[in-house]
Amino acid sequence: MNDHETFDVVVVGGGPAGATTATDLALAGRSVLLLDRAGRIKPCGGAIPPRLIRDFLIPDSLIVARALSARIVSPTSRAVDMPIEDGFVGMVDRDVFDEWLRERAEKTGAVRRQGTFTDFSRDDDGTARVHYKTKEAPDTEVVVRARAVVGADGANSAVARKAVPEGGKVPYVFAYHEIVRSPEENTEGFDGTRCDVHYRGELSPDFYSWIFPHGNATSIGTGSACKGLSLRQSVHDLRVIAGLDGCETIRREGAPLPLYPRKRWDNGRDVILVGDAAGTVAPASGEGIYYAMAGGRLAAGALDRFLVTGDAKEFATVRKHFMKEHGRVFWILRMMQNFWYSNDRRRERFVSICRDPDVQKLTWNAYMNKKLVRAKPLTHARIFFKDLAHLTGLVSPS
Repeated sequence: MNDHETFDVVVVGGGPAGATTATDLALAGRSVLLLDRAGRIKPCGGAIPPRLIRDFLIPDSLIVARALSARIVSPTSRAVDMPIEDGFVGMVDRDVFDEWLRERAEKTGAVRRQGTFTDFSRDDDGTARVHYKTKEAPDTEVVVRARAVVGADGANSAVARKAVPEGGKVPYVFAYHEIVRSPEENTEGFDGTRCDVHYRGELSPDFYSWIFPHGNATSIGTGSACKGLSLRQSVHDLRVIAGLDGCETIRREGAPLPLYPRKRWDNGRDVILVGDAAGTVAPASGEGIYYAMAGGRLAAGALDRFLVTGDAKEFATVRKHFMKEHGRVFWILRMMQNFWYSNDRRRERFVSICRDPDVQKLTWNAYMNKKLVRAKPLTHARIFFKDLAHLTGLVSPS
């Protein structure tokens, strides 16, 4: 007789992906354990598109700022403003936002506990066992049983290493940011309704740096996969460039961001990965909140069906459906990052392309609605020939 506590599903990781999976499963009447490590806040610009707000019923109280435009800054400090027509990008504080998502999961019926995942094993009958330790009793290992397990524990997922080694290793960008007190609204160069994105090789040779307003606070960060680059120094330099070096620093955070989705998200039996653990972070932009929650919802649906039928083939449908919906966008963004972020000359031209009204409109439509826009053929043709002119050097980046 096994006396370990048993759940339908154990979700390891309480970020947007894990919390969404737990919430949807609890709403479906499943017994769920949401296990999250205490005190973890992911470095993130905190931008969420309108589709996320609609699809996941995010209350206005969590939106700490509304970005009405973006400013793209080139290596030579040329700036291009990209206003958002008839809309905004919501900005959230990840510490508050993620906690609200976990609390929602708990209110819908999930059991919530703080602990650190340590191991994955099986009972004699093959049932999955999740091992974890708590801060209150670090020398004691707790074991619970589960009909299924969700790994939502980040880019360096311990669940993936233990239970889904077939997924392979995924390269990542390391992101670092500093949360500072926002300056006064009349501070030169700072706009509390604008997100600034800097494409400077000196700050990040292969990614970008950002200044995203969060109301009373501001996220200033950068990312790179280049070993030896001091991200803290890069953020310091960006703060000096932007005139924000005198702002009070509230906290500092760093974490890896996967560069592309894993080849496999499940073990074909009873474990599935979501969020950063699955690699669902958009290339080029590093955006992950929407894709994490969308993947979590897909996983919850597949898990609910699996718990009814026992058919493990349900797990594979999650990656299939996610890539059908977003794979083309990820492929385009990955190609864009590999080409345009490769050197400052190309970054300069990339920023120049962003001046084009057609490019801006299609970019915002795709971002806000999370799908490629089927625009008029003539619009796409104009963009194609403009891009071609930049690529061949027929147009000056100035």
